[in-house]
Amino acid sequence: MEGLVPVQRLSIKVASPSLYRCNNSVSIRRSISGFAMDRKRNFRAPSQFSIRAQQSDLKESLAVSSSSVEDKGNVLRIKEWEVEMYQEELAISQGIRIRRKPPSKAPLGYSGPFELRLHNNDADSPRNILEEITWYKDVEVSRMKELNPLDVLKKAVEDAPPTRDFVGALRMAHKRTGFPGLIAEVKKASPSRGILKENFDPVEIAQAYEKGGAACLSVLTDQKYFQGGFENLEAIRSAGVKCPLLCKEFVVDPWQIYYARTKGADAVLLIAAVLTDLEITFLLKICKKLSLAALVEVHDEREMGRVLGIEGIELVGINNRSLETFEVDISNTKKLLEGEHGRQIRERDMIVVGESGLFTPDDIAYVQAAGVKAVLVGESIVKQNDPEKGIAGLFGRNISHT
Repeated sequence: MEGLVPVQRLSIKVASPSLYRCNNSVSIRRSISGFAMDRKRNFRAPSQFSIRAQQSDLKESLAVSSSSVEDKGNVLRIKEWEVEMYQEELAISQGIRIRRKPPSKAPLGYSGPFELRLHNNDADSPRNILEEITWYKDVEVSRMKELNPLDVLKKAVEDAPPTRDFVGALRMAHKRTGFPGLIAEVKKASPSRGILKENFDPVEIAQAYEKGGAACLSVLTDQKYFQGGFENLEAIRSAGVKCPLLCKEFVVDPWQIYYARTKGADAVLLIAAVLTDLEITFLLKICKKLSLAALVEVHDEREMGRVLGIEGIELVGINNRSLETFEVDISNTKKLLEGEHGRQIRERDMIVVGESGLFTPDDIAYVQAAGVKAVLVGESIVKQNDPEKGIAGLFGRNISHT
């Protein structure tokens, strides 16, 4: 018949003719491809061959079904991979050099717009410490999300105590002392400096900082690279320290914002070198919903320009440490606050936080003259036997409330 798949005709003799009164032959029409198209039997009783034929057809049908599922799965993998590639392209277009994940090969059968730039001489290993941390965070957060589902965190947030005013505390400290408000960092170690304090008691350090005049505290929660932890954040909050707390974490997922809130954070860090403008905007909305402040950190002029184009930012941190070389240059703060950027910041009454490389009263005076109203300091005070005296030494005088 025209249009049908070509068929083969098989003729099989039944082994036991006494069972049937017919001529004991069977005629089966099957397509070459293996799918049953039609069957013509000239007897009523089933033969051993017909049962086996039906079993064979069932197996072939299941195999085809399984193949179809695998095909759909590969299509999904291709789409997910393409989404990651589009996100990477968006980040590159915004000058973001930090890759969020290790380079990956396209799924089998991929053909599309990224075909020509697959593994465009990209290194399979991290190009700097921030990229290494970012890659690790992606894996770590995936594991933590399984243990602490977002729905559970949202319920925990509803029962959490109210946050303290992080931005307000910095403004009050600046007004009270005439110096930039101090965000004192509770930090045991860093990738560049190693162990900063052997006998590390986060609560004791936090209490000393508060007594020494710190307006707010920054608590490192990364365990692998900074030997911190969310348990430190919880312990400091539970100990009755009144200073608002910044959760110093490398945020790559909205889940981390909710988790930080449940652990006692009043503010979180968002790094422009890692996050796209759209991601920062979305995370800011979550922060606002959870009554959290957000310190958005920049390293260069391009990142500063991006951040100033995003609505709703009150705190901008300027990190004086190079991502590529890890060298510190506090003149970076002055450079980023000159010209149009500085004018916009003053008009919008934003608080600029100077970060990294601040060790002496001259350093504080330099960044304050450049336009900062707050400073984030860790190493130069946490290494002191008496952090309270370390703060006085940093500013050149006692800035405590007493």
